[in-house]
Amino acid sequence: MDNPVTPRDAGRPGPRRRDRHGRGMRGPIAPPQVPLAASRAEVFADLVQDSVERLERRWPQLADIDFLVLEVPRLDGAVDDVWNDEVVPLGGTVPSRDGRRGRVVVYRRPVEIRTKGRDERAALVHEVVVEQVAELLGLTPETVDPRYGED
Repeated sequence: MDNPVTPRDAGRPGPRRRDRHGRGMRGPIAPPQVPLAASRAEVFADLVQDSVERLERRWPQLADIDFLVLEVPRLDGAVDDVWNDEVVPLGGTVPSRDGRRGRVVVYRRPVEIRTKGRDERAALVHEVVVEQVAELLGLTPETVDPRYGED
């Protein structure tokens, strides 16, 4: 035999370039600009941003506050002061000091667990943002958003 090509090792498969029907590898389910391609974290962050924009029209000083989304509350040394087995916070605040901006934090997973659909989740996110902004500004939630608590 004068064949210079050595046969591929039968026990080791080569790189897969096509599926078993010869059509090639599948692409993404939806293009990136379609909402289906957005992750749950991105959709949740959009809900928080929508709520903040709604409040900024009434309270321009919110431009000086950072709004963050974290997955879950952190466990620090002072856990007993923050939360326990019965109550898991949905949000929190960090007041401004030493030249640092104030922060409002919304915890994604505890909010998602307590809601069933997008509308219910959006309503709860807005309530959490209103409550945290009220705490940071030293006001009542009804003052921050007159529609607070309405279903």
